[in-house]
Amino acid sequence: MKTYEITIKPISGFATPLMGDTIFGHFCWQFDGIEKLLSDYDKNPFAIFSSACLTKKRNGERIYFLKKPSLPEKFLFEFESEEEREEREEKIKYRKERKKRQFFPVSKSAPLNSLKDKNWKNDKKFYIELEFAKNFSQWHNRINRITGTTGEGEFAPFSVKQIVYKDEFELVIFVGIDERRISKNEVEEAFKNIGKTGFGKDASTGLGRFDVCGINEIDLFSLGAKKFDAVYTLSPFVPEKEYKNIFFTPFTRFGRHGSFLAISKNPFKAPVIMADEGAVVVMDDREISERKFVGSAVKGISKVQPDAVCQGYSLFIPVRIE
Repeated sequence: MKTYEITIKPISGFATPLMGDTIFGHFCWQFDGIEKLLSDYDKNPFAIFSSACLTKKRNGERIYFLKKPSLPEKFLFEFESEEEREEREEKIKYRKERKKRQFFPVSKSAPLNSLKDKNWKNDKKFYIELEFAKNFSQWHNRINRITGTTGEGEFAPFSVKQIVYKDEFELVIFVGIDERRISKNEVEEAFKNIGKTGFGKDASTGLGRFDVCGINEIDLFSLGAKKFDAVYTLSPFVPEKEYKNIFFTPFTRFGRHGSFLAISKNPFKAPVIMADEGAVVVMDDREISERKFVGSAVKGISKVQPDAVCQGYSLFIPVRIE
């Protein structure tokens, strides 16, 4: 399996977050004969998508801004001694400051050597605050065709929340593909089609549009620690076995069918409980070196489409927990 990064430039707002399992669903709708590729997806995945992460270039180098991992604070921050932190007000102040820092920058020249930020009080912050988008509520009207007006109940005006990204940022989606079964060009073409038609909710009204800026091969190990004992996951996933340890935030995917099944009698899939992106899985270093992804695919999630599959896999970056 080879790993690529797909760089996209948003040209509209998004009403649906670009998460790995949802991207996988949109991708599958682009192919005729997808049933063959999905038939053994639980044993031999042909493609695995990460959630979108923010990126920008600085001095010619691409910087990736990743979500703060789901770890207790003692693994992330270097605390002062109790003697230096006796006053309650000071404790509250620094605790609030740390909670605001939801992203950390990673690049090839500054890989993720350790998850612990030893300089979080100083100007050189590892975990940072990042204002990358604005949230808006866009109002819609639903017209009663009998009266020709809006009204009450199902015809009352309603709002849809959307995220609009700042122009200085692009988004990167990492994808691992089995090139014996699907090509890089097919992946790129599928993303161009998704960008034209729109991603997620309210695509028919112009949301979810983006341009594909390029697709390039990348080694995710080049962004991680050279000496590692755990992995940082890049999309929601379903653990396939018991690990040495795992830290994660639970996430429930209430899936919904697309295309003509979206207007069928039963448009909803069974809910799937996952570990959200940013989970940290502790494993043997040898096991980490030998694999490209963690997790498992989930089948049996639909009564109207028995072959439906949920991407429960995740690509990862190797990390070290001190």
